[in-house]
Amino acid sequence: MNKQIIHFPKDGKPTVAVNEWQTWDGERDEGGIPDLEHGLHKVLVPFHWWITHHKNADLITRANKGEIGVWFAADDDILKHAGIIEEGKDLWPVVGAHFPIFRDGRSFSTAALLRDRFQWQGEVRAIGDVLIDQLLQGARVGFDAFELRPDQSLEVGLKQFDLFSVTTQNSWRDIRSTQAAI
Repeated sequence: MNKQIIHFPKDGKPTVAVNEWQTWDGERDEGGIPDLEHGLHKVLVPFHWWITHHKNADLITRANKGEIGVWFAADDDILKHAGIIEEGKDLWPVVGAHFPIFRDGRSFSTAALLRDRFQWQGEVRAIGDVLIDQLLQGARVGFDAFELRPDQSLEVGLKQFDLFSVTTQNSWRDIRSTQAAI
């Protein structure tokens, strides 16, 4: 887990922010989610785990307190579980979309579906094998936070958002530029 992320709100500037969330893989489920009393107090749980545990009153209480969000695997069929996601919109302050390897772009579609079809207004975080090369595309489709792979530079990542002054396609953030910059 990185101690810092790039946070890029829709109507704001990209900045480096403290990472308050741990990403749990759902394994070692004997005692449930990781201990939130010590260390980081917020956890992203796998969506496939949430599906089987989402009626648990303790989890709902913790989610209502802003301590639990979910992350989607690249192969999660979020449209199949639209009802659970609609319920989660009132609970989860953060959702993540996992990139198992940088060249697997299915999580871009997850972010776009969350923003477009589900009208998700909370944070959508890119997690996993996230490279600085993916930041501009991620910001276009709906990501507003990026937990970069540990070997990636946050400072270089921040500079990616200033590379282009003209937007040639519509995106979640804004419409395309109407005139090319001279």
